[in-house]
Amino acid sequence: MREQPPYLRVADLLRQRIANQEWTPGVDRLPSRAQLAQECGVGENVVRRAQELLISQGVLEGRTGSGTYVAEPRERLQMVRSQYREQSGGSPFRADMSALGKRGTWESRTDAKVPAPADIAARLGIAEGDLCVRTAYEFLADGKPAQLSTSWEPYSITAGTIVVLPEGGPHAGKGVVDRMAEIGITVNHAVEQLEPRLATTEEATILGVQRSAFVTHIRRTYYSEDGRPVETADIVVPAALCDIVYEIPITP
Repeated sequence: MREQPPYLRVADLLRQRIANQEWTPGVDRLPSRAQLAQECGVGENVVRRAQELLISQGVLEGRTGSGTYVAEPRERLQMVRSQYREQSGGSPFRADMSALGKRGTWESRTDAKVPAPADIAARLGIAEGDLCVRTAYEFLADGKPAQLSTSWEPYSITAGTIVVLPEGGPHAGKGVVDRMAEIGITVNHAVEQLEPRLATTEEATILGVQRSAFVTHIRRTYYSEDGRPVETADIVVPAALCDIVYEIPITP
């Protein structure tokens, strides 16, 4: 059996010391890397890798110019992926937050007539450079950032209609399924692909997590009943703060 890498062993030792309440979360600063390295019998680079791992997992937090601290516990949010949330109308995110006793809101910025990059065009079944309506979202739970999303809709589908702007007009904020129904398009399924990765610097800043923290990247595409993609989105969920739960219907 291969020996555990030294930085993982140090990370386990730090977790144990945290579990033993050796340091008060958010208050006590951890010893210097040099001191921890001496105590653990390893080099400072090993301690650095162990701390970076625990920071990415939300166990520790680094403060510029101050040092490393045990992170204060943050309540985990539950994001439910379910066909029933889609059918109920309104925002699935708002429904998730309401179930947790929280207020779900969001901020958005929409840009119309944006040329589709190659990867988005492939997901939407259109040509690269075809015009889209792009909307960037920051979803908030009781005013605190919880997840990010960037949505793309083919401009050819909604141009000249009352739902061309996802967050404008009489049907603003109602979600893709309800908005498309207003122009006679029935959305009957969605496909999601999940990928774990590290947060970008911009994502980490907006979400209030450490740089290089793990996130779950969800590529979601909605399809109409004739199989046409009508919207695709990149959803970014911080792994340390959110649980993603899927409800799967079973037909007897």
